[in-house]
Amino acid sequence: MRLDRRAALGLIGGGGGFVLFGRTGSGATTPMAQPPLVAGRLTQGGWARGRVWPDCQVTLDGAEVPTAASGDFLIAFDRDAPATARLDCRKGGQVLSSTDVPVAPRAWQIEQVDAPLRPPGVPDAEFQRRRADELARIAAARALPTGAEGWRQTMVRPAPGRISGRFGAQRIYRGQPGAYHSGLDLAAAAGTPILAPADGVVILAAEAPFTLEGLLLMVDHGMGLTSAFLHCSAHLVTAGAPVRQGQPIAQVGMTGRATGPHLHWGLRWRTARLDPLLFLADG
Repeated sequence: MRLDRRAALGLIGGGGGFVLFGRTGSGATTPMAQPPLVAGRLTQGGWARGRVWPDCQVTLDGAEVPTAASGDFLIAFDRDAPATARLDCRKGGQVLSSTDVPVAPRAWQIEQVDAPLRPPGVPDAEFQRRRADELARIAAARALPTGAEGWRQTMVRPAPGRISGRFGAQRIYRGQPGAYHSGLDLAAAAGTPILAPADGVVILAAEAPFTLEGLLLMVDHGMGLTSAFLHCSAHLVTAGAPVRQGQPIAQVGMTGRATGPHLHWGLRWRTARLDPLLFLADG
């Protein structure tokens, strides 16, 4: 980790994590972020929270990261994120600190299959038309600013049941990788309540099943962090509604492309796909 003498950045990470320190004008070493410092998961599919002085700007690998009025911010790392991420703090266009954040690799669940990768059938024109519209709606929902504060919370499990599908799991067909699993699957009976894992605002509540996701519900937790709940049998909230952590928001189902009732819970920070388990207290 590299630290500028005028560092204005504070960050703490979990799992053998770190705290970044800076030097005051008197030369004394002191934490540059004020308590409370919040632990994160500095690993692929993980996240971290930090704090800068309120008048500073933060960038991650060159992309601007929004900060709260308090100076708090959230960053997260895609499933295939490289081993380091560059975190800069600027003020008035000048870089005050530059930090190489370590991102630990993960041992993903990989299954070698002695069979060829079967390409999907060519979708018909109606599927292509519907899918293009669905993807546009999902993208538009994720772009909605809500001011939600759930990104500050430790999340709660949205449904009971055994884990039937883990984030990042992937099959390799005679050397050809298939798509990896982009969320957490929880096997629960149809009609089981789905709870909001953190505070947020509903940004999409599909009135009719999407081709793949079924009855899709999406919640924005703020700072670019969104949850998606797939295959629902019913929604208990509507678009634009604020939700509180632990509030019932939908019911488990098997709509869309699903072979049995379960909840697929997906998490994203901007374009990065994240492991929902790493946002739970016991994950």
